[in-house]
Amino acid sequence: MPAGLMISAPASGTGKTTVMLGLLRALADDGLAVQPFKSGPDYIDPAFHLAAAGRASFNLDTWAMAPDLLNAISAQAEGAEICIGEGSMGLYDGVATRGQTAFGTSAETAKRMGWPVILVVDVGGQAQSAAATALGFKNYDPELPFAGVILNRVASPRHERLTRLGMERAGIKVLGSLPRRGDLTLPERHLGLIQAVEHPDLDAAIAGYATFLRDNVDLDAIKAAAMAGPVEPATNGLPKPPAQRIALARDAAFSFTYPHLLKGWRDAGAEILPFSPLANEAPATDADLVWLPGGYPELHGGTLAAAANFRAGLCKHAQTKPVHGECGGYMALGEALIDKQGVRHQMAGLLGLVTSYEKRKFHLGYRRAVLGAGMPGFDAGRALRGHEFHYSTILDEPDAPLAQVFDADGNPVPETGSIKGNVTGTFFHLITGEA
Repeated sequence: MPAGLMISAPASGTGKTTVMLGLLRALADDGLAVQPFKSGPDYIDPAFHLAAAGRASFNLDTWAMAPDLLNAISAQAEGAEICIGEGSMGLYDGVATRGQTAFGTSAETAKRMGWPVILVVDVGGQAQSAAATALGFKNYDPELPFAGVILNRVASPRHERLTRLGMERAGIKVLGSLPRRGDLTLPERHLGLIQAVEHPDLDAAIAGYATFLRDNVDLDAIKAAAMAGPVEPATNGLPKPPAQRIALARDAAFSFTYPHLLKGWRDAGAEILPFSPLANEAPATDADLVWLPGGYPELHGGTLAAAANFRAGLCKHAQTKPVHGECGGYMALGEALIDKQGVRHQMAGLLGLVTSYEKRKFHLGYRRAVLGAGMPGFDAGRALRGHEFHYSTILDEPDAPLAQVFDADGNPVPETGSIKGNVTGTFFHLITGEA
């Protein structure tokens, strides 16, 4: 596969997504075919990557994905000239399973792919001391290739000079220095960034990031730092479709589906039939399966409650054929959803689930589920891997549990999902089934 780099940082909130988007667009503007990837389970960033690079971005997740699936996703870089991966959280942040201190980290992804790391360091409030941070990250794992740093939020030419002096003393290469600019942030809400489809002028924002990067980083040095790792044999490891004709909810309320799932479904010949619940569209009547992804139904409770055509079509389908919902889609299949103002909105009523955002409860982490009953694409007894991220509280869940669900360390979690007739739902977003 092409040579690549990993854009990471010591922690979340240091500006790596801005750097990532600007770099993708700048390299694409230079005529390079750039393949973006996202390390870890984040399902928002890949849509931004697509907008910046013009190529679909895919998640690489060393906790959730077996080698065959990682190889199949890596093979999506065919035809690209350079790969750029974006890390999650801090470079070494992961889960403590398999006896490791950090499993499923951006560092682990970078090592597997053979990509040197560019560390985006927020130098606000420090100067030479930033070099100690960078040196610690470089030396923490001597086997990890380290390309250098991009300094972010530099306050002045003097601040830059002092910070560079520290990096030179530590033997850390500075690949760029980004002046502090308050307008170079992406809008956020409770799950992190807003969705790409909601940004008021995303292309103009990314073009601005690209200009900013071009003016303040050494693009030639960054391209020269890219390295190719060992080439793994391409395998047919992408997930198989759960049905032939899949009606997929797709709008601002339902948009979180991992790109490798949709690619695998399409490559295997499945037909994806998008429809918009927010536009009161019913799923295709000849669909074999209706799939409601996660998203932000809590922001559109009134619209969904009033979408009579959508709800009627969904209920008619469920009489004879399967319906599945993930997280926000699961909530929309339930009896009611209470928004953060305490307003109760009637949902589809195909499950008895009642959820509330009035009293927020944070749910975050990898999930391993062992199915007690079958769901679309998987038989009872199958183990699945996924990721859960939401702030809702369950008030009522009267239906039969779908699975036994555990966190990354094997501890049981109470969000078991539900099954009732042809309808199933989970709070976790499916990544893959275990082999």
